[in-house]
Amino acid sequence: MGRLSTKEKLLKWGVTTSAVCMLCEDEEESQVISSPNVVLLQDCGRSSFPFLLLFILQIGGDKGAMASNMFVVPQTRGTVLCCKCGISMAPNPANMCVTCLRSEVDITEGLRKHVTIMHCPECDCYLQPPRTWIKAQLESKELLTFCVKRLETDLKKVRLVNAEFIWTEPHSKRLKVKLKVQKEVLNGAILEQSYVVEYVQQDHMCESCTRIQANPDQWVASVQLRQRVTHRRTFFYLEQLILKHDAAAHAIKIKQMDQGIDFFFANRSHAVKFVEFLGKVSPTKSRHDKQLVSHDPKNNSYNYKYTFSVEISPICREDLICLPPRVATSLGNLGPLVICTKVTNNIALLDPITLRQCFLDTEQYWRHSFKSLLGSRQLVEYDVFNIEVVSPEYNVGGSKYVIADAEVARVSDYGKLFYIRTHLGHILKPGDRALGYDLYGANSNDIELDKYKGLVLPEAILIKKSYEEKRQKKRGKPRPWKLKSLDMEVDESRGRANEQKMDSEYEEFLRDLEENPELRFNLSLYRNKDYQPSEMVSVSDGDDLPSVPLEELLADLELSEQEDGEDSMRE
Repeated sequence: MGRLSTKEKLLKWGVTTSAVCMLCEDEEESQVISSPNVVLLQDCGRSSFPFLLLFILQIGGDKGAMASNMFVVPQTRGTVLCCKCGISMAPNPANMCVTCLRSEVDITEGLRKHVTIMHCPECDCYLQPPRTWIKAQLESKELLTFCVKRLETDLKKVRLVNAEFIWTEPHSKRLKVKLKVQKEVLNGAILEQSYVVEYVQQDHMCESCTRIQANPDQWVASVQLRQRVTHRRTFFYLEQLILKHDAAAHAIKIKQMDQGIDFFFANRSHAVKFVEFLGKVSPTKSRHDKQLVSHDPKNNSYNYKYTFSVEISPICREDLICLPPRVATSLGNLGPLVICTKVTNNIALLDPITLRQCFLDTEQYWRHSFKSLLGSRQLVEYDVFNIEVVSPEYNVGGSKYVIADAEVARVSDYGKLFYIRTHLGHILKPGDRALGYDLYGANSNDIELDKYKGLVLPEAILIKKSYEEKRQKKRGKPRPWKLKSLDMEVDESRGRANEQKMDSEYEEFLRDLEENPELRFNLSLYRNKDYQPSEMVSVSDGDDLPSVPLEELLADLELSEQEDGEDSMRE
């Protein structure tokens, strides 16, 4: 009997093998007895290297083979002695342990450990040389990026691995950043080391803050926002949009005027950006002008003051409009009496008789600008005696309407009954009250209305359901929500009557938010801490009085608490 080879002996012991060439990794098939647990590294014969055969037992091999006391090749890890201290260590290109290598080489040598940075205490900005100011909060990602960039020349010598803040007292004027860097040292060995850089803050006001401190009224650009109407409901809504989008963050002063608001900016580009924002949320037209303040002929520099005049369309939501004949024809003979249902950068118009809806964009409106026939301040309250549904429910622009014949009478005068057609058949029922326009007793001198010869006007047009009688029961009770307001200068010389008018219009705006979910869709409503938790169980107190659902308040509850903690909530 001939002598068995090593591979044959392994197969006899019940060990499956596979042969793999060390150079080309060409695998040879062998007899399969159980799961493979031995790999033979050998020469396939296609190379000029001598034949080599090794046996490596794989971890997690066949338990039966392990239990049969088979031969196991132990795996050992080679170690060498440090050339300095002589301790045993894993081999590396420098033949030195980490302790000796650090004592011999300091990769942080020549790197700055102390840096001075300029900080504006007014706007909390940091100077990025030569003239750029960056706004960043303490221990924020932006501030860490700014600190690392200040060491850009030093970090070209090493490789940055990690950077993090070390806590310091906020009033100490010190920032500490721990950096971890790597560098190739003796014979290709890579050494990793950490060190701390201390940043010393020096207070230095930026140019805009210096200008404001010298003269608070010194501005470069102003935006004069105006709307030629008798109420301020549009400005209350715009104020909430500006707060939500933080559009007036760069305004150095905001002043309330008679028919609008003035915004003052320290930079012309900020004013241009604000005017663009206004054009995206409302139908506006603007023009600008500039005035020379100073001129230096030596360096040919000019200083100007820029003024932007922005006018908002006088058409407001719930206004009754008589369309000019040319506009009505371009909209497919719409109207001519229509109701404005929504105002964004487009104006949504609804015919209450046919339920046709059309949109006018900003360019179309200002090409044929017109005014409303009757406004929201001329609404009259009606009692509804009877409702007869004429058509099924229609969905127009996301809102539901039902055409119905109604029998109504003015609350102030029951001597005359009106039989009208309305689009509010889905929400009105006998016994309700509704707000509408009294065309029977109105004396309108509208030029556009006179152009329609033989036009028969309805006696009344209902606009919305009235909840005034039910609101009397809750008068004086706080709401479970509140809104923010801009830090605005108010002209107090106009007297108490104007203040009472503003409060009344603001209360009407809050009621509109409660009644119209679509109107508050783009606004942020915050929890009112003055509202008692026991009253939150039933917001509507058991009746159908419209209110803001608690789900909408809970969405902003966490944000409101954070802002209350920072004393940034203003009623």
